[in-house]
Amino acid sequence: MINSLIEKIKGRGTRIVFTEGSDARILEAAVRLHKENILTPVLLGNRAEIMGAAAALGFDIDGIEMLDPREYKNMEMMVKRVIQLRRGKLDEEAARAACLKTNFFGTMYVELGCADGLLGGATYSTADTVRPALQLIKTKPGSSIVSSCFIMQREGSESLVMGDCSINIDPSADDLVEITLQTAHTVRQFGIEPRVGLLSYSTLGSAKGSSVEKVKEAATRLKRMDLDFGVEGEIQFDCAVAPEVSKLKAPNSKVAGAINTFIFPNIDSGNIGYKIAARLGGYEAVGPILQGLNAPINDLSRGCNAEEVFKMAIVTAAQKYMDI
Repeated sequence: MINSLIEKIKGRGTRIVFTEGSDARILEAAVRLHKENILTPVLLGNRAEIMGAAAALGFDIDGIEMLDPREYKNMEMMVKRVIQLRRGKLDEEAARAACLKTNFFGTMYVELGCADGLLGGATYSTADTVRPALQLIKTKPGSSIVSSCFIMQREGSESLVMGDCSINIDPSADDLVEITLQTAHTVRQFGIEPRVGLLSYSTLGSAKGSSVEKVKEAATRLKRMDLDFGVEGEIQFDCAVAPEVSKLKAPNSKVAGAINTFIFPNIDSGNIGYKIAARLGGYEAVGPILQGLNAPINDLSRGCNAEEVFKMAIVTAAQKYMDI
């Protein structure tokens, strides 16, 4: 998948801002992205700190753009735009202070059209990356929430998709419907044909509980829609992936036993699930890929490595050329 995305974006000068410019993982990925002419990285932060970190780590960042919010020549214009976007929420002093923070500044830099996308979260929390995006970039028409998915890859195996594992803590049935639709749309853009299962500890009425009822309601609504992909739920994981189990528990399902896109009932199960697959199952987790925003903004796991930063930067750049 990553190689095909590189072919899509290489040499186009797609500008991606990195909110933690002095982080070792960001620097390593940025050097590689720049050297291979895949995209144009813009490192945010204190210029001296970035240069000092690069020198200490032995990274040659010659030719890579650095941008310190304190030196930004168009700060007055940015502050005015923030006041406009956050009308009644921020006065001039608060807007100016916010713009000095690289997560907020970077989001505004994208909003103003100075960059094509943003990647943050190496040290910032998910909330610190997503909140400015919601406030400034906002959700795209037709979306009421932002969600996320991970594309799980393992050599010799079909890619799997898991959502939402990082944004919505306890999604409602309405939210699960939207998460499912967003995830199916996203993964198709990355060349995966979704077969969706809404996961639960119950399969088609085998158990009861408030969580079961929530997932069941979402699945029922989805099945009533004119969808061009298969969906099943509520469904247990073994029934979702094992044909021999699906024959017993869901014999009439068109996708049970062969599901490749998993929608979790809450963030607990989603976060635990993708990390089990990554740490014990040998899958590489590409993501979280944010869905539902007006521009490519993505969040890193604070436990990420430079290779993951490299790949997520490519994903973020590729979203520029998709109907995100």
